[in-house]
Amino acid sequence: MTKIRLSPSALNLFLDCPRCFWLEKVKGIKRPRGIFPSLPGGMDSVIKVYFDSYRIKGELPPEIKGKVEGELIPETETLEKWRSWRSTDLCFEDKDINASLSGALDDCLAEDGFYIPLDYKTRGYELKVDSENYYQAQLDCYCLMLESKGYRTKGLAYLAYWWPLEVKEGGIVKFHVQPLKIKTDITSAKRIFKEAVSSLSLEIPQSSPECEYCNLVSERKEEY
Repeated sequence: MTKIRLSPSALNLFLDCPRCFWLEKVKGIKRPRGIFPSLPGGMDSVIKVYFDSYRIKGELPPEIKGKVEGELIPETETLEKWRSWRSTDLCFEDKDINASLSGALDDCLAEDGFYIPLDYKTRGYELKVDSENYYQAQLDCYCLMLESKGYRTKGLAYLAYWWPLEVKEGGIVKFHVQPLKIKTDITSAKRIFKEAVSSLSLEIPQSSPECEYCNLVSERKEEY
């Protein structure tokens, strides 16, 4: 039997709408999407270069210094491997259900032998209340994958939010940076992972009431 391979983003899709998740993984029918903006990816790349410049010096960037626990991990080769979904070896495997969970990680902090995932997020405006909840499962998964590879975690992770404040002469954009400390739960990650895998062997599930994609299909069927 073919092993099922999922990622943290796939589990986010499962939580968002089990039906859309099932259709993508079982039938190969993905949600439609328009032109994907390249700016977030570009920001992600330059932020990594910026953080790496401080990693070499053994320092934290001033934007997060004093606001996070630990220091940037110094193992650049390991981090480069973790940052790409093609090369990452961060993986949790459950042989009982013949499935694995793997994914890429932006960055990582370390303190007293413990590892703390750090994920960059760019936004167009200031944070809203509970906006970090969408990423809870993703951060739980990072800690689960680290633990599975033998890296001890502290039950926490950070989201480092960046949003623009103003544009100065010469095209220089000033950003506000706000790291948020998030408590993580690897038990929750395991539970969601198993539920997602189990759903793939069942009949197509009901859609989430809030799923705009499924609702659009239903509305058009009713209209025509």
